[in-house]
Amino acid sequence: MSKLASTLAIQSWCFRGVMDNPSVIRNLLACGVKNIEMCGFHIDPAAGTDYSAQVQLYQQAGINFTCYGVEGFSADEARARKVFEFAKRCGIATIAGDLQPGGLETVEKLTKEYGIRVGIHNHGRRHHLGSPIILEELFKKASPNLGLVLDTAWMLDSGYDPVEMAQKFRDRLYGVHVKDFVFDRAGKSEDVVVGTGNLKLDDFLKYLVTSQWSGSFTLEYEGDVNNPVPKLVECVKAIQASLGRVGG
Repeated sequence: MSKLASTLAIQSWCFRGVMDNPSVIRNLLACGVKNIEMCGFHIDPAAGTDYSAQVQLYQQAGINFTCYGVEGFSADEARARKVFEFAKRCGIATIAGDLQPGGLETVEKLTKEYGIRVGIHNHGRRHHLGSPIILEELFKKASPNLGLVLDTAWMLDSGYDPVEMAQKFRDRLYGVHVKDFVFDRAGKSEDVVVGTGNLKLDDFLKYLVTSQWSGSFTLEYEGDVNNPVPKLVECVKAIQASLGRVGG
């Protein structure tokens, strides 16, 4: 298995058809993956409840936490601090985030304090931070502690090539969501197995490999809510095959 393939995680949101963490663990391992990007649907550190037992379940199964999110940061520093404490507890280097009013100031303070980065999750053409133009302006006024968790499918939704955007924001590229869409004539998106839609999977992964990129490397497939494992297995195999082709 290549170095990049060994870091592949799956977003826990893919398993939102089940709420209990033992089921998430079983589903994750059934996909042949031992890394997870956790979302608040399954462990919500901001809720203020003790999550130690939940974290221990994953650790006992040999599963690594690679990222957390997507967290909406606002002026509520107390809430944000709970998320950063969770990331610190789990050895997470990057939190995938969104910025609400006051969020930039909160993120700047806590990323510096904890040494944990935040990557904006671009969420398509309707998202206030979905445009590369807006992201570029944001990064001009923010410290390098704030960067990008590039969602390939939502970047396609915004009308941009994910490969070009990975190149454009290379110095701020702290994570990726490998995700693929097809679109109907009205522009409505639908999740598909990565590489079978509009994402140029080989080109995207080749760039990550040749640029010696390292960051949180996450697969996301939101289809088949009640039975996502078969398609996720196809996605994992597609990524592994692509990495084999591009020398990763």
